[in-house]
Amino acid sequence: MEKIIEGKAWVFGDNVDTDAILPARYLIYTTEEELARYAMTGIDPEFPEKANKGDIIVGGKNFGSGSSREHAPMGLKGLGISLVIAESFARIFYRNSINIGLPLLECKDITKHVKEGDILRVDMDNGTITNLTTGEELKGQKLPDFMMEILNDGGLMPHLKKKLSANE
Repeated sequence: MEKIIEGKAWVFGDNVDTDAILPARYLIYTTEEELARYAMTGIDPEFPEKANKGDIIVGGKNFGSGSSREHAPMGLKGLGISLVIAESFARIFYRNSINIGLPLLECKDITKHVKEGDILRVDMDNGTITNLTTGEELKGQKLPDFMMEILNDGGLMPHLKKKLSANE
């Protein structure tokens, strides 16, 4: 995972649930690449065509609520979303995202300080968010070291494989 993430912001509101992130009718697909074609189509049917690799999703409160399925963060990761910043996350979405290697950052009132299309630079090591469009700097909740380690290894499974092979 990159320590400094820079990308264009796509801003969504509060209570974006997993069915909006990846509608249930697409659960027949299982790979990140397949799921990417339907990411965020519950809100914006053209989002997969508009988003670019490296873009950042910004959400309000309770981002990722609803079903516990990991398909939602997998679709975002497959689309090339580099980071999701939200005021708060549903806990299961938060853990699923870390487990599959999709970086997250919580930041109070982020949707009041970022507009769609703003360019953001995020320093994951200290949780700072710089809105390059406005010059404003915000402070997010830095991820715990063990979660950063999981993300740096590419997700939970690669992390566990690394740990197990180190013990052999």
